Amino acid sequence: MSATSALGGAQAAFVERARVARLGTTMLDGTPHVVPVCPVLDLDRIVIASAFDRKIANIRDNPAVCVAFDEYSDDWDHGLFQVIVYGDAYLVESGPEFDRDAALLNEKFPQYAVSAYPIEVGSTVIIEIRIVRVSSFGL
Repeated sequence: MSATSALGGAQAAFVERARVARLGTTMLDGTPHVVPVCPVLDLDRIVIASAFDRKIANIRDNPAVCVAFDEYSDDWDHGLFQVIVYGDAYLVESGPEFDRDAALLNEKFPQYAVSAYPIEVGSTVIIEIRIVRVSSFGL
């Protein structure tokens, strides 16, 4: 298990490959809220697209978040991997940063453009997570 202020090489490669992760936020009453997300690693940030939903309301109230990336195998001695990213979330609703992040997300997940959930100003918010701390196992 390691804990660092930024992603190391193996951690970054693992996170970059991930097609899905789990985002943890906290509701006002302290209840945890965890949902699957489709992340993109961009240098020292994790970028996620979202509708204006519960996770966005939680981030507006408390920007501290956690993102869990994992890979499971029945071979527990050699096949379990995880990277847990702790960070501060910022919401981007429009502008050049929104456009840049949307392009990154559309590149990794072309499904956005052809789905019922395209990344568009007004219906989508971009969550940028600035990494504060990282822990990992198996890498």
